[in-house]
Amino acid sequence: MSEHRRKPQQPQGGGRAAARRGQSGPASGRRAAPRGATGSSSDSHESGPYGSDTYGSGGEERAYGSRAEARRATQRGGGRRRTADNAGPGGRRGGAGGPTGPGRGRGRATTAPGKKRFIDYPRSGKYGWHRWVPSWKLVSGLFVGFLGCLVAMVGIGFAMVEIPSENIAAKSQNNVYYWADGSQMVATGTGVNRQNVTIDKIPEAMQWAVISAENKSFYQDSGVDPMGIARALANMARGGQTQGGSTITQQFVKNTYLSQDQTVTRKFKEMFISIKVGTKLKKPQILQGYLNTSYYGRGAYGIQAAAQTYYGEDAVDLDASQCAFLAALLKGPTYYDPAGNADLDTSADPKSNLKRSTERWRWILGEMHKDKHLSDTDYQKAIAKYPMPQGRKATKGMTGQISYLADTAKKYVLNHSKITEAEYDKGGYQIYTTFKKARVNALSAAVKKIQKDRLDPKHRSLDKYVQFGAASVVPKDGAIVALYGGDGYENGHFTNNADTSGVPVGSTWKPFVLAAAMEYGTYKSDGVGVSPLSKYNGDDHLKVRRPDGSYYLNKDNSFFFQKNESPRKWGYITLRKAMEQSINTPFVQLGVDVGMSKVRDVARSTGILDASMSQDLNPSFAIGTSTPSSIRMADAYATFAASGKQADPYSVTAVKKDGTDQPEFTKPKVKQAMDANIANNVTDVLQNVIQNGTGQNAKALGRTAAGKTGTTDKNKSAWFVGYTQQLSTSVAMFRENPKDHKLLSMNGTAGVDSIHGGDIPTAVWTEYMKAALKNANDPGFPAAVKIGDVQDEAGAPSPTPSVTITPSQSPSDSPTPTPSVTSTSPSPSASESCQFGWGNNCDSTNGGGNGNGNGGTDGGTTPSPTVTDTTGTGTTRGNGNGGLFAGQNG
Repeated sequence: MSEHRRKPQQPQGGGRAAARRGQSGPASGRRAAPRGATGSSSDSHESGPYGSDTYGSGGEERAYGSRAEARRATQRGGGRRRTADNAGPGGRRGGAGGPTGPGRGRGRATTAPGKKRFIDYPRSGKYGWHRWVPSWKLVSGLFVGFLGCLVAMVGIGFAMVEIPSENIAAKSQNNVYYWADGSQMVATGTGVNRQNVTIDKIPEAMQWAVISAENKSFYQDSGVDPMGIARALANMARGGQTQGGSTITQQFVKNTYLSQDQTVTRKFKEMFISIKVGTKLKKPQILQGYLNTSYYGRGAYGIQAAAQTYYGEDAVDLDASQCAFLAALLKGPTYYDPAGNADLDTSADPKSNLKRSTERWRWILGEMHKDKHLSDTDYQKAIAKYPMPQGRKATKGMTGQISYLADTAKKYVLNHSKITEAEYDKGGYQIYTTFKKARVNALSAAVKKIQKDRLDPKHRSLDKYVQFGAASVVPKDGAIVALYGGDGYENGHFTNNADTSGVPVGSTWKPFVLAAAMEYGTYKSDGVGVSPLSKYNGDDHLKVRRPDGSYYLNKDNSFFFQKNESPRKWGYITLRKAMEQSINTPFVQLGVDVGMSKVRDVARSTGILDASMSQDLNPSFAIGTSTPSSIRMADAYATFAASGKQADPYSVTAVKKDGTDQPEFTKPKVKQAMDANIANNVTDVLQNVIQNGTGQNAKALGRTAAGKTGTTDKNKSAWFVGYTQQLSTSVAMFRENPKDHKLLSMNGTAGVDSIHGGDIPTAVWTEYMKAALKNANDPGFPAAVKIGDVQDEAGAPSPTPSVTITPSQSPSDSPTPTPSVTSTSPSPSASESCQFGWGNNCDSTNGGGNGNGNGGTDGGTTPSPTVTDTTGTGTTRGNGNGGLFAGQNG
């Protein structure tokens, strides 16, 4: 019989399935030896109709648990799948003598052809990790597909975007401000300060100035800077800000068509529109659009408005030097306007801005000269003198106190939202404020009345340049209901005195020292608080002792002596009496004993900003070398009025645009800044200041109130900060040189030797509070519970039963004789004997105050490495450090 004779077919119902079910004989379930393994000729015969190796001799099935197991066994045998086309006659796999050659079919399984996949991944015919390595066909196909999709997206994006119009961008709206009751305060915007001009009306010097400064390749590039966009996107991916590098075309697109949001989406939009603009508009048109839509500060959009705002002339008449100045503003008017803008950023004061502006102006002229856009002669002419612009001017409606109210609200909005100044000045916002019209008018009227009654600048030169700043805040809420910022924009006063720093607060700082002593105690009290009845030496010209027993020294190693306003020898007096008469030496030594860092912490907890506090924690820190704003001082004292509850000051309750509320304008949260009894004890001591001390002029208010006077070194400023439960108000008075903004002495002002906080500032405060609280009830203050231990200063005499301090009515009188010692328990004076020894219902004859009393000074006048007179000669008033919003989320 032929070796390749076909075997009989399997019966019906047999075949592979039957074989798998074990129907082929007793050998079922046992693995057959590979064909050829026994040496029998039958090993090489085909055993079934499918030409499969599944069957051994006599049709015995090689049984496996499953097809998968069979495949694995086949793979282990090293065989390869074959298709029916190369298996031999009838689709059978050849044996030893078959078409495939001798022995080629051993250990191999043959399957029917598989269905071809569109994407062969994981790859068929590959095993192990090879299955997961994509083929070059797949990679190249995906790459080509990606490029096709990208091209399609670019095409669609290019077709859908519109070319921006500078005329549409020129349309602006007013910003409308509202009083606390919802009535309109003022509507002001930039519509009257914006006008487009054609390129022929823009000097070539202006055109080349911006090209040399911002985009030298403007006339050659495509309008898009791919590398700049890539850098910006990469920086945003890292969480940073986008960087510069945008072309003039991109800037034009951003000015007219897009928001200023730094997002990936905006960058892609900018790219698409810029590409289209670059292909549809000519370069002069793009440059014209850019110069007409850029923001130059002071509410001026466009080169024509900028020329009028800064130089009072049309754009066509600008010279090269002026053009370079205006081009410098495009880098950021907040920081390059010589007038300064410290209300928005403390680093943008006039001096710093002038320096930055001068440097960039000079650099731009140099670039224009280097780029051959200025001849040698024109360059020398242009750079000969810096073109100082004219000062700020009041815009329509921004007069009187309205200008400062709107300024304060604007600062609050910009510091509590993502709205940029340029977007804000485009208008369209409705700003709802906390300001109450009646109280604003009352505060302004109080200042004007006292100015008229007490100052005569026409006949007394020392009455010139006197200024006031004041603010009124609601305790336990933080709402600013009134402020006085100055004489008004229309009178050339553009600095908001209520919300700027630089005016030292003097002795109004002492309550923070007392509060810190009550809370923390001294270095020798093991954390036990100090009672207001603790005694410290109140004499003038005292050395200040460190906790280690040594004394503070001046730079020349001589002893540092703290001074008082008066040389009176008070001897050892209670802290309560020292506060009443605003005596410096006890509080300087107390501050050292407590730790100036703890005094700073207490001040911070009441809302005083770090940026406004003196960085030198020397002894003078305790008596007011810091320079918070009037708003912040009123808010800090409101913490005492509210029994320790503090809320940051705020001036805006809601902002809307196109009828939609803008986020992030919720009322500040109220927190417990200090223990209620500490605050109540401070209030009790400050009530005594009004009843018996330096603040007696405030008794004219006719209701329960507390407050503190403050007068600084060389009489450069005077303060009164006082409060009831309903309202906390601060008033600052100072003289300032209008040229260099340095503070001037007020000795001789108002025809008196010196101005104290208990004098004119207290008079303004009282006049305003009478009107503001008219018809309001008088709830008084919570009772103060005795606090702390009596901890006398080292060196104080032993307590006696009849220690009485009965100062005369004038601080200049001779001191009271020292009483005899007959007991071991202290006995306070009459003015210290009510309500646990520090009540407010005390006879004023025992107070020793004269109404115009000693407001205190800023302390030492001999600076040293550790003791520095930070308010000495040459003090320059800042703009913003102690403001409402500078540096923090006020």
